[in-house]
Amino acid sequence: MRFKVAISVSVLILVLPSASVIAAEDLEHGRRIFRACASCHPIETTHSAFGPSLKDIVGRRVAAASDYSYSPAMQAAGDKGLVWDEAALAEFLVNPQAKMPGNKMRFWGLWKSQVDDVVAFMKTFSANQ
Repeated sequence: MRFKVAISVSVLILVLPSASVIAAEDLEHGRRIFRACASCHPIETTHSAFGPSLKDIVGRRVAAASDYSYSPAMQAAGDKGLVWDEAALAEFLVNPQAKMPGNKMRFWGLWKSQVDDVVAFMKTFSANQ
């Protein structure tokens, strides 16, 4: 019995550090991808620019930045109570016009393989989660 416990602990000691390295790589990948978003969307401040601020986006109601003029499509989604949770963000980031037809963001979308990393990066700037 002690032998099994010792092996289990040894496996955990070997696996856990590599799991945190993978997570760190994913956040770094998300940060690199987000650079394209940052040209329009601030994430370190709540003040909007060309696009609305994405600080605290995870858990926030759609079209909630008071200093940004949203499209009627985004306003309607926010008025219906849509919240930017991880699933809604992922769907939007893959194809913004399919998720929210008529939004004014001129962006074609991310590859599905990039979305989880970008959302994970944005979560690091969201106190709402």
